[in-house]
Amino acid sequence: MTNSARRIYLSGPMTGLPDFNYPAFNNAAFKLRSVYGLHVENPAESPVPPCGSWLGYMRMAVAQIAKVDCIVTLPGWEASRGAKVEVDLARGLGLPVYPLSTFLRMADTWLTKVS
Repeated sequence: MTNSARRIYLSGPMTGLPDFNYPAFNNAAFKLRSVYGLHVENPAESPVPPCGSWLGYMRMAVAQIAKVDCIVTLPGWEASRGAKVEVDLARGLGLPVYPLSTFLRMADTWLTKVS
């Protein structure tokens, strides 16, 4: 069974981190795609918005979050202004939010519930 229709959004810290924390985002996205066949909205893969601003990136994030089934957070998300906005939006929309480590332990169960 393919789970490509199941969509998740990765949320985590970027600003001020080496390489904007892209390696952590990309590693998580690779694992979720290769092991579970999920469609992953990975902000590390988003294009630079025309304005190049934090707000421009957040506008893209809002559109991505509106399309997903849940949010998966990376370590340190609680200290990120953008990730806190993303998690608050997801919760406001009634989407579940899981730390990556928790999601990886229960992904098979989650996939059964959203099927």
